[in-house]
Amino acid sequence: MKTTAAQMVANARGRIEEIDTKDLIEMVNDPDVVIVDIRDIRERQRSGYIPGSFHAPRGMIEFWVDPDSPYHKDIFAQEEKKYVFHCASGWRSALTVATLKDMGFEAAHLKEGFSTWADKGGPVEFLEKKD
Repeated sequence: MKTTAAQMVANARGRIEEIDTKDLIEMVNDPDVVIVDIRDIRERQRSGYIPGSFHAPRGMIEFWVDPDSPYHKDIFAQEEKKYVFHCASGWRSALTVATLKDMGFEAAHLKEGFSTWADKGGPVEFLEKKD
């Protein structure tokens, strides 16, 4: 193996904007900030999610962001918004934001991921369970 996953994450973190948990907690109600949760649906069900966050599975991000893709989502066409992506620990979101930067899409990521969110006072909601 020429490059490990950890090296890829470190390289990505060196060239993207990282936001600390406490700073994103202060932005959670800012209408100009779009928080994008790229975790798997099972992670959201198990751990909860940031209120108002948009769920975009990691495997579809590039296609949902690209306006020329048949899978494009309008939420990613708001040029005046600040996008902050997050996963559980900050690894997947670092790689995601680096890839999006390569595409010309500006975004940041939650440095520590969702794993420290509740412990640092961030609000959490849970999906309703279906009977």
